[in-house]
Amino acid sequence: MNDSKAYLEINRAYWDARVESHWLSDFYQMKAFRVGWCSLKDPELGYLGEVRGFRVLHLQCHFGQDTLSLARRGAQVTGVDFSSLAIQKARALAVEMNLKAEFICRDIASLMEDLPTTGTFERVMCTYGTLGWLPELQTWASSVAAALRPGGSLVLVDFHPVVWMLD
Repeated sequence: MNDSKAYLEINRAYWDARVESHWLSDFYQMKAFRVGWCSLKDPELGYLGEVRGFRVLHLQCHFGQDTLSLARRGAQVTGVDFSSLAIQKARALAVEMNLKAEFICRDIASLMEDLPTTGTFERVMCTYGTLGWLPELQTWASSVAAALRPGGSLVLVDFHPVVWMLD
């Protein structure tokens, strides 16, 4: 197994192991989410603008809270994550909340194999704690570029992982 494949499998196992504890944690506020709380923060809401009727691709969506928050705002949304356990939770949550969203279990590097055509989305969104987990950015950026319509935009809100070391 080459280094990037080994890294991908180690990373996927790490995130698979976190799904249930994240689902149950206070950090994700599932009880509030179930009664209408929007998991999107001010920065991404400002950058996204109005999304009603827009096709939005949410990369590295975990179990789909932000994806479903976009659906509540009227977006036609697709969430992508490489953890099959996270995608199972996302799909179940969409059904439970009666929200329409598509969820794809796929590594971003091979994402375009699952999308119907290139240039489909007005927005691609990726937020908080995502870029630091990628083994390289060129393939990720190429997938983003291929997914966006001409004139579309990437909404990327992230932080450096050292933030968790600070009080």
